[in-house]
Amino acid sequence: MSALQEVQATSEAGSEAESQTPRLQAVTVTATRREETLQSVPVAVTVVDGEQLERDNRNGVAALAQQVPTLNFRTNASNKDTALFIRGVGTISTSPGVEPTVATVIDGVVYGRPGQATLDLLDIDRVEVLRGPQGTLFGKNASAGVLNIVTRNPEDGFHGYIDQGWYTGNESRTRFGIGGTLIPGRLKGSLTTLVSSYDGNVDNKVNGQEVNGYNHRGARGKLQYTPSDTLTVTLVADYTTAHDDTANGVISQVLTPAFGTALSPVSASSHNQNIVSDYRSHVEDTNKGLSVQADWSLGAYTLTSITAWRGWDNTQWQDGDRLSTISSAFPGTEDKGNLSYDQYSQELRLASPKGQFAEYVTGLYYMHAKDDETYRRSLVTTSITERGVADYGTTSDSVAAFGETTLHFSSRLRGIVGLRFTHDYLSYDHRRVSTSATTVSGIQPGTSSDGSVDEDGWSGRLGLQYDLTDQVMTYLTYSRGYKGPAYNVFFNMQPRDTDPLKPETSNTWELGIKATAWNDRLTANAALFHSDYDNYQANFYDTVAGQVVTRLINAGSVTSQGAELDLALQATRQLKLSAALAYTHARIDEFGCPAGAAASCNVNGKPLPFSPDWKGYARADYSIPLDNGLDLELGTDYSWQSEVQYDISQNPNTKQGAYGIWNASAALADYDSGWRVALLAKNLADKSYSPLLASGTGYIYRAVPRDDRRYFGVQVRKDF
Repeated sequence: MSALQEVQATSEAGSEAESQTPRLQAVTVTATRREETLQSVPVAVTVVDGEQLERDNRNGVAALAQQVPTLNFRTNASNKDTALFIRGVGTISTSPGVEPTVATVIDGVVYGRPGQATLDLLDIDRVEVLRGPQGTLFGKNASAGVLNIVTRNPEDGFHGYIDQGWYTGNESRTRFGIGGTLIPGRLKGSLTTLVSSYDGNVDNKVNGQEVNGYNHRGARGKLQYTPSDTLTVTLVADYTTAHDDTANGVISQVLTPAFGTALSPVSASSHNQNIVSDYRSHVEDTNKGLSVQADWSLGAYTLTSITAWRGWDNTQWQDGDRLSTISSAFPGTEDKGNLSYDQYSQELRLASPKGQFAEYVTGLYYMHAKDDETYRRSLVTTSITERGVADYGTTSDSVAAFGETTLHFSSRLRGIVGLRFTHDYLSYDHRRVSTSATTVSGIQPGTSSDGSVDEDGWSGRLGLQYDLTDQVMTYLTYSRGYKGPAYNVFFNMQPRDTDPLKPETSNTWELGIKATAWNDRLTANAALFHSDYDNYQANFYDTVAGQVVTRLINAGSVTSQGAELDLALQATRQLKLSAALAYTHARIDEFGCPAGAAASCNVNGKPLPFSPDWKGYARADYSIPLDNGLDLELGTDYSWQSEVQYDISQNPNTKQGAYGIWNASAALADYDSGWRVALLAKNLADKSYSPLLASGTGYIYRAVPRDDRRYFGVQVRKDF
């Protein structure tokens, strides 16, 4: 062997040994509106892999809350009445006149209403949970954080798959996808479809029907056209329908003997899964959208345009009394609501070249949204039926200019300067008619009103970023958050609700460190944060027409502070471990009690709702190579959270105690042949819990999650 051959052989052996060295794959994020690695961005971010979500049967935003300790989700009978929380802060309201505090962004498009975000996660590449105010670059609805969802791009080569899952409780999920090159070098596309159904895990003792299930259909298509080396145009279209047979609360506690008698034969308990309902509570929902993204390379600069339309239609039916019998003490309440929402948005961004002293992203943003709703309520007594109908809606326009710059003072020290100016316009109109000229239970007399408001707001970010070593980065940032004005527009809206709520603002300090060690086998990211919110927009209990309702107000000031830790370890080539832990001390500082409040206002120093102090997640994945090219894949994860209060008025009956959920899976795969078969076990410890507890007249009711009991599943996937 010659000297040259010896050198080549040594080099090849070294390269092979290096390729066999276990290491974590670099994670790409777009938290700064550029593609960068997770370890390099001065933002607290949790990234969840889309393929792993599919394998874990985590199919919606609500399921993410188990895996991301700083994220919490409020569920309810209608997805119109849902909310996301980050670091203990979120907005609970069915009013179309209020923004969510946590933004949901999919492929660069902001979703204006929180109910839109409950859709099935379809064809997801990754989910980035950005913690803390992101008002500079993401802007609208991002005063507490952002759920940034990125879908998969079409592949160059042809690829298709079919994925079928069956789960106990007669749940079935079928996904089919196909994609590839349509015109070589110019056009490629992909299409993903979903058909899923589930009978439910709640029994209606009146008619023997199972409820709390769903029936979903959906499709998402993407075309990517590259007419030249400097221009790429991406067209995305999606359409999903959902028929959710969700119970309007399952009684978990009876507070008066009379209601307990009316509830018979159902017995209330913390793990009750039975109802007695004579009016079917369910939701029909359609989400649809179209967006066009164009990316131009202007020399070393990149100009991005995202033009989008989204539509949302929602119809809900709810049994307000949650009983099958009618009496003078418990009249029947039947509700039906229709919602039609459209939004149009345009964003322009210019990104400077990398490697310069000043690297920046700047842009303009505009969103127009219109909401129209009709809500009908029937009050059925033993002698008469009273009815009320309200027609209401909102129109909003938001215009913003923004920019953020990273200044490279040296190879290790960088400065961050960002600023956003937002102008918000919001108007509403409301008209209610009633068959009764006086107040009856749950229905106010007829009234009408309208109004409008304009507000200007500033948000931004300042910070320093310093590399202690090539593997350890630290940062300190100050962020200013802004959330626009609001109106409390709802069925029983009254003259006292006609004044607009002031914008909500926040000031956040964050100190973070991101470290990579052990030859890229270990990453550890930690953050300390402190946030002060002023004019906090929140719901509080009030009495309207003899019924307890939630009333949207400027509640006052709150503070959220704590610490977060994310760990990932590629222990061996076969074993990967990951964990996350969050301590969130979210408390009410000063609460402004509304006139006529139906609950105690003595809540200063008390926790914000849907915010456990401690929450953690741990996961282990182990792959065992077998003969004939097979792989045996074992996985398990455990999520745990401390006690949580669901009611801002601190009702002692609406606390969920600490609990943990343990899941596991085993799969056999032959990736060369393109197939995988997996067995799943959910909630192995069979722990019953409630993601929502709320109060009614004489009782407490709960939401029943899919994994309220242990269940199992089989998944089969074939790629071609």
